[in-house]
Amino acid sequence: MQASKRAQRNPSQAKQASSETRIFARELLRVRKQEQRLATSRATLQSVGMQVNEAFAMRKIEGSIKNSVGIMKDVNMLVKLPELTGTMQELSQELVKAGIIEEMMEDSLPNNELLEGEDEEAESEVDKVLGEVLKDKVQAPAVPVDQPTEPAVEEDEMDSEEMMAQMRGRLEALKS
Repeated sequence: MQASKRAQRNPSQAKQASSETRIFARELLRVRKQEQRLATSRATLQSVGMQVNEAFAMRKIEGSIKNSVGIMKDVNMLVKLPELTGTMQELSQELVKAGIIEEMMEDSLPNNELLEGEDEEAESEVDKVLGEVLKDKVQAPAVPVDQPTEPAVEEDEMDSEEMMAQMRGRLEALKS
């Protein structure tokens, strides 16, 4: 630009201004090409850096896989597949037997609900038998049934109630 201004002021320097402008344009082209080469070189270097990092990562993975293979070999030496298969089959058979036995037991034994009902019936029967036995023992020392008197009946009722209470207490003690 300065060369262009000089050329306008002094026409004799126009030729020199034109050559300087051309030189400047050539230098500008060289700089732009150099920038492109630098960008390409930078991209290439980054690509090489990534490849190196990938190679290091692959080496690490390779080492881990080698360790895993060694461990798997050791485990295979310790665990013998045919023996393990036989043991698993035996276990399966035992589990099937246990399931069949459990089903047979469930079929042969009544349900818990039925047992609860039977327990209640048995308790009521036991209470009835105890009541009959206790009434006989309570009434034996009492006044004969043929000659009941008013005061004796009241005492018998009180005594029988006390005896029943005592017997119930003993029965509860026996239950626990």
